Amino acid sequence: MTEQRTPQALADGHGRRFEYLRLSLTEACNFRCTYCLPDGYRKRAGAPAALSVAEIARLVAAFAALGLWKVRLTGGEPSLRPELLDIARAVASTRGIRRLAMTTNGYRLAERARDYAAAGIGALNVSVDSLDPERFARITGHNRLGEVLAGVEAARNAGIDAVKLNTVLMRGINDDELGAFMDFVGQHDLTLRFIELMRTNDNVPFFTRHRLPGADIAGQLARAGWRPVAREAGSGPATDYAHPSGRGRIGIIAPYSRDFCAGCNRLRVSSTGKLHLCLFGDYGSDLRPLLAEDSHHDELVARIRGLTAGKDAGHRLHEGNSGATPHLASIGG
Repeated sequence: MTEQRTPQALADGHGRRFEYLRLSLTEACNFRCTYCLPDGYRKRAGAPAALSVAEIARLVAAFAALGLWKVRLTGGEPSLRPELLDIARAVASTRGIRRLAMTTNGYRLAERARDYAAAGIGALNVSVDSLDPERFARITGHNRLGEVLAGVEAARNAGIDAVKLNTVLMRGINDDELGAFMDFVGQHDLTLRFIELMRTNDNVPFFTRHRLPGADIAGQLARAGWRPVAREAGSGPATDYAHPSGRGRIGIIAPYSRDFCAGCNRLRVSSTGKLHLCLFGDYGSDLRPLLAEDSHHDELVARIRGLTAGKDAGHRLHEGNSGATPHLASIGG
């Protein structure tokens, strides 16, 4: 691998600096969440293969050379990649990478948590959209709430020091569980992130019926005594809240809120090597031709820097424009 040079900050034309890469390992997902893949994952005819371990290693080395120090493995469902542990080890061992995280639906997490920790994964976000087993099954297509929660506990016991829950709170589906989630966070000393339902090209009718604005959630938290806390370095887009009782935190990811994009610090690469400057952009720029050989490192670094400089100021969700994103699993939400 090409020797790393002193990292130079990666920035766009709006003064935002980037230190966080969300890397999709696969478009495939084995859950059928109502807001994302209600009919299940269907492989696209002629779709290219996902990046190899070697290609991923070269990709991450280039981003690290540009000062990015945090990588999150996403999907689809990243645990479906047979080479997941090899990928994790390659990313975690890259010079300059200080934090390796993963977002998962919790599939087989209870039995794999120690392997994840040993491979260098130090943070996990686990999707839990209901604390009621029957409702969880209706939302995800799988009666696995018990397994997922057991996986959360196994991850904590394995020494993964940051285990968070992700919940898409939806009007008329699970919004009546807000109080139960608050209690659960306090009882288990966890961090939970409420994610505002986002419009994609495939879910417009569902979005129209069930979107619950992040401001409504924030109001309910405030009335229950939760207060905003300062963001940590390298954190994602959530606004975090704490309660005077001191146990657990709740965050809100509200992409429709004012100035949501002003603090953007992350870039995305799809499972096939396309750089997406925004989850809801119109296209991805193909980096794969520069991932075949170590000798392309400098050209790859320059390509990433040049593309990032042209990042738009914000998404166009308020205009009903989801860009080219068919569903969140396609890029890695």
